[in-house]
Amino acid sequence: MVTIRSPHALRGGVHPEYNKTLTASEPIRELPLPARLTVPMSQHLGAPAKPVVKVGDTVTGGQLIAEAGGFISAPIHAPAAGKVVALEETLTAAGRACAAIVIETAAEQTWQPMPTFPEWRFTNAKQLVEHIGAAGIVGMGGAGFPTRVKLAPPSDKPIDTVILNGAECEPYLTADHRLMVEHAAEIRIGAEIIRHILGARSLRVAIEDNKPEAIAAIETAFRDTAGDVAVVVLPTSYPQGAEKQQIYSVTGREVPRGGLPMDVGCVVENVSTAFAVFDAVVNGMPLVRRVITVSGDAIAQPSNLLAPCGTLYSDLVEACGGITGRAAKVLSGGTMMGFAVGSLAIPTGKTASGLLLLSPKKITAFTSQACISCGRCVDACPMRLCPAELSQCIEADDIESAERVALMDCIECGACAFVCPARRPLVQHMRRGKAAVMANRAAQKAP
Repeated sequence: MVTIRSPHALRGGVHPEYNKTLTASEPIRELPLPARLTVPMSQHLGAPAKPVVKVGDTVTGGQLIAEAGGFISAPIHAPAAGKVVALEETLTAAGRACAAIVIETAAEQTWQPMPTFPEWRFTNAKQLVEHIGAAGIVGMGGAGFPTRVKLAPPSDKPIDTVILNGAECEPYLTADHRLMVEHAAEIRIGAEIIRHILGARSLRVAIEDNKPEAIAAIETAFRDTAGDVAVVVLPTSYPQGAEKQQIYSVTGREVPRGGLPMDVGCVVENVSTAFAVFDAVVNGMPLVRRVITVSGDAIAQPSNLLAPCGTLYSDLVEACGGITGRAAKVLSGGTMMGFAVGSLAIPTGKTASGLLLLSPKKITAFTSQACISCGRCVDACPMRLCPAELSQCIEADDIESAERVALMDCIECGACAFVCPARRPLVQHMRRGKAAVMANRAAQKAP
C-alpha cells in the first residue's frame, strides 16, 4: 500500500466555505430510538419499493417490510422492532411524495439477522451480489443507485479499478470523515469484498487533503492489504467527490459523454457504502441505519448521529439540543447540492448524509439579474459545459437546443451558480431542463 498525491488536477471547481470544524472532531453517537419511524419506500434511485406488511403487523428489526419494485430498485427492512400503525404518504427531502410505512417502535427490541459470510473470500461473486442486493444496499454518497447492479457489470465491461470515495467535498458534512476515522478497518474489509466480487486488480481510496485524521486512519487500516492498493490524496476542491471527476483525478481516465464508469474499467463506491457491505456480509445487517451530520450555526450541539432510516428530522434536531435562535434555512444535505426543506416532519433515508440549520447571518438574499457573459460559469464547470448558454435555452423553452449542447451531462453540482455574479438560478434551470428531456423521452417510448 502506498500513499500518493492525485496525479491529475480537477478541471474547474470552486472553493466554498467548508465549515467542517463544527463536527469534524465529534465522534459518532447513536441516536436514541424514536417512538415512531416513518420509513419511505423511495430511498434509492429507480422504482419505489412495494410494502409486504400491513397495518397491525408486528415486525422485528431487520425484517423485510418492502420488496424491490423493479430491476433498478431496492428492498427495505424494518429499522427497529415494533408495530406497523400506518401506510401513508410522506414527502422526501427533494419534495416528492412517496409511500411510507410507519412503525411504532417497541420497548424491547428484537432482531432478525440475515445470513453471514465469514469466509467471503471463498464465496462466489454471484452469491455475494445477491446477498448485498437482499440487504437493500444502495450508493450512500447521494445518488442511491442499487449496489447489486453496480457490482454486476456486463461481461464485456471488465473492471480493473475500484475507487473508494472518501472525498466528502460538500460543506459542513463530516459523516464519511468520522466513519473513516472510527471504522477504517471495517471499510477496508468492505472494500476488499467489493474488489473480490469484481475481480479488480487495483484499489484506490480517494480522500481530500483537508482530512488528515481520516487519511492516517485509512493508511493504517489498509497498510497490509495485498495487491495494487493506494491512498490517493486529492487537493481540496469542490466537486472533487463527483464520480466522473474523481475517476479522472485518480486514474486520468475520462468517462465518455453518455457513458458510465464501467466504460473505463472503474467502479466508484462511497466509503459509507463499503461499510454497509461489510456490515451485511460479515454481520448480517441490512441497510437500515446510517451516519448523518447535523450541523450549522442554528443547532445547539452539532453532531454526527447514527440514526435508523425513517427518523424524522425533528428527532435529529431534538437529539442535538434543539434550534438556537432562528433557523432561517434548513437544508437536507450540504450547502452546494442539498435541498431546502420547509418542515422537520420529513424522514431520513439511506442517502441522507446531513441536516443543516443555518441562521439569518449565514443566508445571503439576492435578486437574479440578466447574464453578463463573463464566462465564470464556464471556468467553474467540471463537466466543461457552458451553463450560461444552457440556462438561456431552457428559459426560452428550447429544450432541444439545450439537449444538443450536452444538458444531460450536467451533474447539478452548483459550481456555476456559486460563481455567477448575476446570481442566476442556474441549477434550477438545469433541473427543469433535464426533467423536460426525461419527460419527452418517456413520451416517445409510450405506446
